[in-house]
Amino acid sequence: MPIERSTRSFSGARLKSVACELLDASPLCAIATVSPRDRAHVNTAYFARGPELDIVWLSDPAARHSRNVRTNGKTAVAVYDSNQVWGEPDRGIQLFGSAREAAGKLARRAESLYEARFPGYTGSNVGANVFYRFRPTSVKLFDEQALGAGVFVTASVGRGGRLEHRSTEIYVPGDTP
Repeated sequence: MPIERSTRSFSGARLKSVACELLDASPLCAIATVSPRDRAHVNTAYFARGPELDIVWLSDPAARHSRNVRTNGKTAVAVYDSNQVWGEPDRGIQLFGSAREAAGKLARRAESLYEARFPGYTGSNVGANVFYRFRPTSVKLFDEQALGAGVFVTASVGRGGRLEHRSTEIYVPGDTP
């Protein structure tokens, strides 16, 4: 299936609404980090989001992805509902930006977001784990019900989590050899 650029544009407010719905659709995310030797690593974690589309998760500072974040904050996050059925409308979001260990006021804010999403969380049941915060600079949205079949929209993330449309791509069904 070829991919075609489209002139179709979406308002930042609509994209922000879709992004928030996609982030709220699953409690799990896949976090991609890069090691000091440029080796990719992926980890799955429970997460919560802030109103600016920042993502927080709890993890052991000794874990590979945590060590990677300390040496190279470049991070990507994917969120999707793993119960989707092939052939039915699909949806998911990819976020690109940077992450770091949350400390002080940032850690308290991360914990507050986490507690709001996961009522069973208590600070006493996490051991040596600490919070991490991911701040996206761009997102790629795929929500066939909200944006159209085969439509991928890329947007920049600005101050306050505002989204600005950058491009729209559409998968066009075609003959395959």
